[in-house]
Amino acid sequence: MKRVNHWINGAPFEGAGRTADIYNPASGVVSGQVALASVEDVDAAVAAASAAYPAWRDSSLVKRAQVLFNFRALMYEHRDELAALISAEHGKVHSDALGEVARGLEVVEFACGIPHLLKGGFSEGVSTRVDSYSIRQPLGVVAGITPFNFPAMVPMWMFPLAIACGNAFILKPSEKDPSASLLMARLWKEAGLPDGIFSVVQGDKVAVDRLLSHPDVRALSFVGSTPIARYVYETGTAHGKRIQALGGAKNHMLVLPDADLDLVADSAVSAGFGSAGERCMAISVVLAVDPIGDELVSKIASRVAQLKIGPGDNPESEMGPLVTREHRDKVASYLDLDEGFKIIVDGREGRPEGEGFWLGPTVLDHVQIGSRVHTEEIFGPVLSIVRVSSYEEGVEVINALEYGNGTAIFTNDGGAARRFQNEVEVGMVGINVPIPVPMAFYSFGGWKSSLFGDTHVHGTEGVHFYTRGKVVTSRWLDPSHGGVNLGFPTNK
Repeated sequence: MKRVNHWINGAPFEGAGRTADIYNPASGVVSGQVALASVEDVDAAVAAASAAYPAWRDSSLVKRAQVLFNFRALMYEHRDELAALISAEHGKVHSDALGEVARGLEVVEFACGIPHLLKGGFSEGVSTRVDSYSIRQPLGVVAGITPFNFPAMVPMWMFPLAIACGNAFILKPSEKDPSASLLMARLWKEAGLPDGIFSVVQGDKVAVDRLLSHPDVRALSFVGSTPIARYVYETGTAHGKRIQALGGAKNHMLVLPDADLDLVADSAVSAGFGSAGERCMAISVVLAVDPIGDELVSKIASRVAQLKIGPGDNPESEMGPLVTREHRDKVASYLDLDEGFKIIVDGREGRPEGEGFWLGPTVLDHVQIGSRVHTEEIFGPVLSIVRVSSYEEGVEVINALEYGNGTAIFTNDGGAARRFQNEVEVGMVGINVPIPVPMAFYSFGGWKSSLFGDTHVHGTEGVHFYTRGKVVTSRWLDPSHGGVNLGFPTNK
């Protein structure tokens, strides 16, 4: 049985001895063991990172970019291998895992432009023979704590820019699907990254708490549920760290009566059930403005009936299992609530045989505004249909939510779309786009309880998060003091 260890100072590191099981979600069978870091293991990673950081900080931008380009090429070469590891431990289908890797590599490609991204400003002659200029410098040792649902993409939201900016980065991935992190660590080494600049500490709350309290960790990025994001933010800032903590979501799609309902149905199914709904940008609620509800529900249900549910390594599968038995049972428990909704498609029926963590796509209609199904982050393949009477009511429903991560409007009315993007209190907005995840050169992040901290991930805000500004004011004596001069004579 395989064992997944840490990666410290450029090599596998076995650690203190605590372990946890890794499961194949499609079969329910234990497929390996993952090491769980002790405080001493985390300290070893931080010590190695601290020792390696000064030389990497002082390396040229061109050198850093060369390593980034090498890493990008190796990731493309090994993308199928990486996707297979993700499918085996997370459960998502291979095509979905490949898409995850591709979206993460967009940030790597953005970070390859670090010589341009770190250009400062210069003002000549701010006073007599005095110049001023601004520069951005790395922080030191930084860390990232990432969730189970995107074991490659979310780390790649963080470490490419952190490393390109000159920091040393420590990754604490989810213990549920840890193997992708070690493959990426090996590829960093092969790309020429100095030992200690990228480390992996596997683990649980022990590792998290030590990273949050360690005096040599300067900043920490986190993606996960809102309660944990709040804990990470409050604990990290109490220890004087710069924190960027992305929390949960309950993303709504507002559908106006003039929308193309076939496009809406396709988009709702794709956005609701891709990756088994285990993503913070999933559409989990469709707000259907009267009178389109019945027709839209019929179109969605007919498409859901055609979805192929099966193991991630089966090329015909379109949706895989959930990540753990406990999570599957929690998601399924929402279907037993007495909240007045109507189950149009029941994911508990017709599931693949075996002990895997299966729950098929589920569609609930006439979900009541303010109910648990409507407001809580279920994080699974459950799509709720809420009927609203108008555009105004739909926006009011969205803005009343605790979360403000992503949202979408479907309409052919440009004026309504423009009004929506102005009025809705959400960080990422799609117009006839169900999952408005920005490209890498823009920044990702929500509002309200979906983000704790002042900066979003990747894009320009990511560069700013992993650096700090410095302004230099300089004055030099005029060198014109006579002596030999073979230059062309001029009048002064």
